[in-house]
Parts: sequence; C-alpha cells; structure tokens
Amino acid sequence: MKIQVGELDKPDVKALLTEHHNDMLQHSPIESVHALDLSALKAPNITFWTLRINNELAGCGALKKIESGHGEIKSMRTSQSHLRKGVAKQLLQHILEQAKQLNYTRVSLETGTMAAFLPAQKMYEQFGFEICEPFANYKKDPYSLFMTKSQCSF
Repeated sequence: MKIQVGELDKPDVKALLTEHHNDMLQHSPIESVHALDLSALKAPNITFWTLRINNELAGCGALKKIESGHGEIKSMRTSQSHLRKGVAKQLLQHILEQAKQLNYTRVSLETGTMAAFLPAQKMYEQFGFEICEPFANYKKDPYSLFMTKSQCSF
C-alpha cells in the first residue's frame, strides 16, 4: 500500500470522488450531503491523500483544517474492488498521524445515520471517535452523525 498526497486531477481519483458523492445522494437528501467537490478539495486548508495497491487506486481521504488545533476528516472512500482489505483503516491511521504532526488537539467528522454508514461508524468507534454535537458550521440533522477524537487518543 502506498499513500501519497494529491492526485486530484487523475481520472481514477475523479471517478472515485464522483462515486462517493453519488452514493451519498442515494442515502441522504441533497441538503444533508456534505461531501466536498473537486475544487473544494483543492483548498489550501485541505490535504488530500490517495492510497494505491500495485498502482491501482484503492481509496482516498482528506484532512481539513477547521481552526487552530482542530481538523475534520473528509472524503473517506474505498474503491469497490478494495472493500474489506483494510484500506480505510490504513488511510484513517495515516490521517490521524498527520493530524498529530500538525499538533491538532481534536479531529472530528460527519458521517451519515442510515444503515449504509454503519461500517464507517463502527470503524471510527474502533479508532476512539465518540459521538458529539455538531461542530464548525454544521447544524443538527437527522441524516448526520458527528464524531470527534481528542489528541490524547491519537
């Protein structure tokens, strides 16, 4: 497995992000979908990573700086052909290590509440994330579950 920064302009990455966004729209109304588009992922406060296995895109994830010491995990997605191979766990571990190097004291995320999101919720819980109130500009939403993790458990 090889994790690298960027690659947002590669066709396979664009396709995976499109798949991610379309999948979110199948499980949540549009106003409750918080997936970032390609241009938003290029913002200077966001670092985007891909994970490849034998040069094949296996997954992606990003870390957005919300404010000093607080980051948000965005765009976590595993390719269909690489599900249940540990890709998401590898990416999440990498993102948390990067957050630690950036001296973040807190990392948060928003995920869905529908059954399709249960595997992601369980993985985040395994990494020590706990349910929290909405953070940053989020508002309470029956389709959103907010989770956070403090530095002491990175």
